[in-house]
Amino acid sequence: MRVLVSGCGSIGQRHARNLHSVGITELAVCDPDTDRTGPIAEELAIDSYDCFSKALTDFKPEAVFVCTPPVHHVSQSKRAIESGTHLFIEKPLSHSLAGLDELIEKAASSHRIVQVGYNLRFHPGIRELKRIVETDAIGTILWGRLEVGQYLPEWRPWQDYRQSYTARSELGGGIILDASHELDYACWFFGEPIEIKCMAGRVSNLETDVEDCASILLRFDSGAQIDIHMDFIQRCYSRSCKLVGSKGTAIWDYGTNEIKTWTTRTQTWETTKHPCEPNDMYIAEILHFMECVRAGTAPLSDLEQGRKVLKTALIAKTAANLNNGASSPCPT
Repeated sequence: MRVLVSGCGSIGQRHARNLHSVGITELAVCDPDTDRTGPIAEELAIDSYDCFSKALTDFKPEAVFVCTPPVHHVSQSKRAIESGTHLFIEKPLSHSLAGLDELIEKAASSHRIVQVGYNLRFHPGIRELKRIVETDAIGTILWGRLEVGQYLPEWRPWQDYRQSYTARSELGGGIILDASHELDYACWFFGEPIEIKCMAGRVSNLETDVEDCASILLRFDSGAQIDIHMDFIQRCYSRSCKLVGSKGTAIWDYGTNEIKTWTTRTQTWETTKHPCEPNDMYIAEILHFMECVRAGTAPLSDLEQGRKVLKTALIAKTAANLNNGASSPCPT
């Protein structure tokens, strides 16, 4: 497979290295900033381009990894589909819903595989939580609390955080879109929410023009109520999930790679380990994408799922701006 990675920020460089490590030797990178493409191209001994159109024409990839800021995702993805490639699009799918219906139609009509990069779906801890939900191990899920937080200047310490897309609204930044992994696996577990409330804003003194802290409340058709907190202002990295069911509770902690469960049957806390090195998830999602391309099967996180997550995130952002977090109904 010939693969082009478009966008050589931290995630683009990670994907390039991982693609190379799993045996993709016909590989190229593209970014208008040659200071980004130069080092990774030299490191991996691969081709580099500073123009996306030229890369599509000259390199002729069979698959494109779109790792540019969200505002460029849809336009680059359409051009890649039109050139006949399969697509891996980094999360979030976009910064708005504009153009997504056309992209979905183009991908379907040309039988192209498109995967959205929600790598947490490949974490063994999240997969175990999914099993717990599906097997009724703690009964009907009544409520849950999902959390993620990390200090933005420490996300990519080699870069001025003020230049990252996360910090800039014109590039599709903000914590709600950038931390949409939690929204994704909540929707994966429970389906599309039927009601969304949100309070979000800029509460720190970091130099950004986006929301840096958000609390999103989701209600699902099952009756489950899920509270998601996300921020880029915590000085200590935190990621966890607590699910409370009619017959017990399950708590996952990313830092310890543990899941603790308490049920009415055991009447005690039991702990299981689900180890995962951070890069393992990224390798797993690449291998999954390649297998889907080979077999012609739908990926675990496809365009439709990515659209649902994006719609949920955008409704939350709108709700936070209306009436100080008033409820916003889901559009049909």
